[in-house]
Amino acid sequence: MNFRQAYWNEPLLTEKRSAPDETVDLADLVPPKLRRDSLKIPNLAEYDVVRHFTRLSQMNFGIDTGFYPLGSCTMKFNPKFTEELAALPTVTRLHPDQDEATVQGALHLLYELQDLLAKISGMDAVTLQPAAGAQGEFTGLLLAQAYHRDRGEERHQVILPDTAHGTNFATAGMLGFDLVEVPSKDGRVDLNALEAARERRRSPSCLRIRNTLGIFEEHVLDIARIVHDAGASCTTTGRISTRSSAERPRAR
Repeated sequence: MNFRQAYWNEPLLTEKRSAPDETVDLADLVPPKLRRDSLKIPNLAEYDVVRHFTRLSQMNFGIDTGFYPLGSCTMKFNPKFTEELAALPTVTRLHPDQDEATVQGALHLLYELQDLLAKISGMDAVTLQPAAGAQGEFTGLLLAQAYHRDRGEERHQVILPDTAHGTNFATAGMLGFDLVEVPSKDGRVDLNALEAARERRRSPSCLRIRNTLGIFEEHVLDIARIVHDAGASCTTTGRISTRSSAERPRAR
């Protein structure tokens, strides 16, 4: 099947023919010191603006038009109806500073979601505090760091596969860890290289399992065993944990 991307010779909005500006009485709307004689904003009909952005969207490549191996897992794997739920006024009109008494329904949903995710993954507890993937990575490494410190261990290395996302390396660096990169084999973590890295670095803190090639790490349980045998911790992404959580023992 051949695919031809849409292409429009679409000018900028400021380059489109603009209708004459209409005079507006600003006497009661804008203080004199904030007024200007003219603004460099085009005066366009609504349909011109809609067509402009529709054409731009048609030149984008996305999940609705083709294979999408890399990017936000949230956008790729969430069904369309969840977008409708997230757009409900009872969700969009919530404010972080609202009194807790007025958002009990939302808090109830969040509490139930935490409980379900903990049961599915075999974890003792789950936090929904991270608002994005990079924040999740940061939180995961902080948890691993706190775990080892609580045991009186000072571990300073984080093992990362070369297929990991760039934010994984940045997150580990921000927390002051030494980075140990292991190569991949056929797009997945090379188990022999991981074993060798573990032998050379006898006290790793954490292995971050993340594949940006869109390939599932089918040996994720073997990876976890190698890392756990070294007394270290694993963090991973939702895509990998979805499958492996049903097979692994309860987290300690």
